[in-house]
Amino acid sequence: MQFSSFSEYLQKLEKISSRLEMTAVLAELLHQLETDETVEACYLLQGQLRPPYQSVEFQIAVKTVIKALGRLLPEEGRKTEVANLFGESDFSHQEEKVGKMYKQMGDLGLVAEQVVTDAHLTPKHLSIARVYGKLFSVAEDSGVLSQSRKLSALVEILRELEPVSAKFVVRIILGRLRLGFSDMTMIDALSWAMTGGKSEHDALEDAYQKKADIGKLAQFYLQQTDAKKRMSALAHYHVEVGVPVIPALCQRLNSAAEMIEKMHEVIAEPKYDGLRVQIHINKKNIETPIRTYTRNLEETSHMFPELQSILQQVKCTTCILDAEAIGYDPQTGHLLPFQQTVQRKRKHGIGEKAKEVPIRFYVFDLLELDGEDLLQVPLSERKEKLAKIFKDNHVLYHSIGLVTSDPVELHHYHEQELGEGLEGIVVKQLSSVYQSGRRGWSWVKMKETEGSSGKLSDTIDVVVMGYYFGRGKRTEFGIGAVLVGVLNKEEKVVTLAKIGTGLTDEVLRETKRRCDVLKTKQQPAQYEVGKMLVPDVWCLPGFVIEVAADELTNSPQHTAGVALRFPRLVRFRDDKTWQQATTLKEVVGMRK
Repeated sequence: MQFSSFSEYLQKLEKISSRLEMTAVLAELLHQLETDETVEACYLLQGQLRPPYQSVEFQIAVKTVIKALGRLLPEEGRKTEVANLFGESDFSHQEEKVGKMYKQMGDLGLVAEQVVTDAHLTPKHLSIARVYGKLFSVAEDSGVLSQSRKLSALVEILRELEPVSAKFVVRIILGRLRLGFSDMTMIDALSWAMTGGKSEHDALEDAYQKKADIGKLAQFYLQQTDAKKRMSALAHYHVEVGVPVIPALCQRLNSAAEMIEKMHEVIAEPKYDGLRVQIHINKKNIETPIRTYTRNLEETSHMFPELQSILQQVKCTTCILDAEAIGYDPQTGHLLPFQQTVQRKRKHGIGEKAKEVPIRFYVFDLLELDGEDLLQVPLSERKEKLAKIFKDNHVLYHSIGLVTSDPVELHHYHEQELGEGLEGIVVKQLSSVYQSGRRGWSWVKMKETEGSSGKLSDTIDVVVMGYYFGRGKRTEFGIGAVLVGVLNKEEKVVTLAKIGTGLTDEVLRETKRRCDVLKTKQQPAQYEVGKMLVPDVWCLPGFVIEVAADELTNSPQHTAGVALRFPRLVRFRDDKTWQQATTLKEVVGMRK
């Protein structure tokens, strides 16, 4: 397929708000792709060159894109290029013009579309594979003078594209494609492409959760033309070391009695305030025998150099460990709060930070062992296998838990863990298989003191949708409050609260900084916001914060239909994507 045709589909998707309509258009596109371009097309649809766990980034700033567009735009009344004092071409006038266009439009994609139109270029009708290859070469370029080479390559790519394609290429490069659909919509579309409906969604979702790579899954699935063979192939789509498994997440229940009633015999484990980490070990891979991934599927191996020291202590050739990474004070041994642990999430100075904030990994599950997919093995058996492959050491620790079917004993254990300064407990059904996401009642959590009233039963992870300019003292910060929301069943972000009280000056500055990275002039397609709550500055989805509140009240003003009473920011959630925010269904279920 030519990239211009692909871009026309992106143009259609951009204008659609209905998830059902999006699914139909995506299905039509997927059905028309050639087998050898399916993987790349699926990544591009998500505004990426690779799935999140491979983290390929362009490392191109807005200024560089403005420079590239300036080189396409002829200056009226003068030669296109004017030599500066060093004999180099000077495009400052064109760049200034592009900069003004950007201020007016607020979207460099739209600017690129206009610039390419005005430049009257002759497009080369490149294929998806050709454009993808060029973009990947730009992203891979690094080292001395790489920014100069990236600029030249970007100019070359844009010269060869028609206006609509230029718009979407620029948005992909800047990480601003965001067409308003998630992996689940892609899975719906795959089923639709082969069956005309969503009948195979569940089988596709199960396969995706074992191996979180939508490109690989699409290519594999779309080749299976026979329905019976297709379902059989999906059933045998197994875990692969080096590709993260979608992590199991907790449901919420408010009492030990309710947990035992639903789950019977359980193991209760401490709920640590750390970073959820999947550890993939493959000793056959000499270059990268160990990798780690966060709950949002991002590879974080560079964060944890200490893991290299435990390779020989783990008795496996390949395995996947599910764990919580927690910083601790090297002087006292006490565990540190999340905000200190997350300081390890950086690209530079890891060695120094590793000494300052050493990490322990509390391992609580085993998902693969020496080629055997363990997701359908009961938790009790997975625990037995886990106990045999390593002994506690200075880096890896087995998560200790209480096995019980007694609600009184479970309640006392929960109170004990709260007394130790932890967040409470995670309770798991011993007979359960590993279920990715929040499905069933195999994993539940209880964080607050049981029986407490007047507050929601848990904190909520919300998407920052935009902010309002401050009044009084806050005018100096340029921000006074943020608008936040959660996901409804249509995967739209609906408003739940304005948060402005209780924010320190430092938090306000950091909040504005993070918002401004994502700011946009137009309301994102994913948002549903009432007229009375439109913020002064919109933010693209991508900034997640954790909030607490006293209670949930009905609200005709908020598009969620409910609102948080006395909401307050707890912390930034850098470990979560906006699609992993709390759902409206979960929020409503947290009412006591």
